[in-house]
Amino acid sequence: MVYPYSLGEIVISKAGRDAGKHYIIVGLEKENYVKIANGDTRRIENPKRKNVKHLYFTGDVIEELAIWLENKKRIRNEDLKRFIKDYEKNEEA
Repeated sequence: MVYPYSLGEIVISKAGRDAGKHYIIVGLEKENYVKIANGDTRRIENPKRKNVKHLYFTGDVIEELAIWLENKKRIRNEDLKRFIKDYEKNEEA
């Protein structure tokens, strides 16, 4: 199945308690759901299952992380936090 979004993509939550927060897609599920994590409130071991209509897709994919996820490489929460922090810094600039 072809999705309009991909592993390693930065997304922003539109709805819920976490509205406005940045996350990374760490898993794809059937239909309209993805698994997201940020390494802090949502850790890689327990990603949040989120409906795609509640997410804003930035279109920015962290290639290095996408390769890690596809190859099932172990990812640390610190890595997710660092990627999101770097992205937020670049977004402000």
